[in-house]
Amino acid sequence: MARKQAKKIGLAIIGGGRVGLIRGELAARHPEVEWIGIAERNPERAQIVGEKIGADFVTQDFRELLARPEVNAAVIATDEHLHVDPVLGAVERALPMLIEKPLATELAASERVMAAIEKAGVDAVVGYTQRFRRRWLVAKEKVRTGALGEVTMVTSRAFMNRLVAIDNYQRTDKPETISPMVISGTHALDVAMWMLEGKTAVEVYARSVDKALGPKWRGIDGTANIITFDDGTIYQSVISWALPVVWPGAVYSLEIGIVGVEGVLTIDDTHRDIVLATEKIQTEGYAPDSRRHVDFLTSYPVGDMALGELRGPMREETNSWLNRVSIGVPTQHASAKEAHNRLMLTKAMDLSARLKRPVPLPISAEDERRG
Repeated sequence: MARKQAKKIGLAIIGGGRVGLIRGELAARHPEVEWIGIAERNPERAQIVGEKIGADFVTQDFRELLARPEVNAAVIATDEHLHVDPVLGAVERALPMLIEKPLATELAASERVMAAIEKAGVDAVVGYTQRFRRRWLVAKEKVRTGALGEVTMVTSRAFMNRLVAIDNYQRTDKPETISPMVISGTHALDVAMWMLEGKTAVEVYARSVDKALGPKWRGIDGTANIITFDDGTIYQSVISWALPVVWPGAVYSLEIGIVGVEGVLTIDDTHRDIVLATEKIQTEGYAPDSRRHVDFLTSYPVGDMALGELRGPMREETNSWLNRVSIGVPTQHASAKEAHNRLMLTKAMDLSARLKRPVPLPISAEDERRG
């Protein structure tokens, strides 16, 4: 069999925050990436990121970047609520894309983005980075090959300190579009739905609390819910992103159980097996806080810096996507359709919690608006 000729990549990176920088540094080292441009609204940040990744072109205007003839692929790494316009701009040029989750923070916008991607036939995937961690891949393989028999129940519990929540509420003027489910619970949801691939969710019932983040940020502390599927399977989940700042999980502490008629699989992803306690102010993880002196290491979902390089799932995910674009290898990335489904489910959970009653699935943007 003849070896496939690799396609050279001219990469547009839109958004120069943490993730844009990480993906840019990885892309700069990929053998098939021969041109990189960065678009970042903050000119100082744009310059810093451009220099770090050796960008060939730096601008504050993503439209100017997408218009460059060198560009044949794009990474959308803006803040969550700013994805829509750059995604639609890339769709106009039919560019393959890696989009940070979610597609949008509003259901109507997500519907519009997914429809545009599907109509254009664009190869757009979404950054559910946990799919590239070995433990979830092993779990998926055991479920896929029938080690548990028919899966009948999945449970998940995610705990986070409130640093991620506060950061997200600070960066938006529409806090009602942000919730622990939409921004962070979606990772556990995607893992669970990946394990339940092929099953159809028909109803959700949820309740939320807002005692910690509600008064200052108009935010939601946490949500518990149960999803019922058309074959009787159930998925029960809990997430709180309002734990005290001193909670030692730098970002995510997750436990998942998968029950089948012939077996059970439990995954402890709480990171309590590597604990750091130090008198020094830490720089590990997400938006470190000077009050925190203990950390469950490896709980930052993108990976960890070691020996001067990022090690972990975002490295695997980015390189896999670049190989997908360059030589067409299949990958386990979430599709735009799957990403829209996850947003729809999280919005339905939030809607059910507000109404305090079950909500039939799926819901549309009009359903959400009318309640």
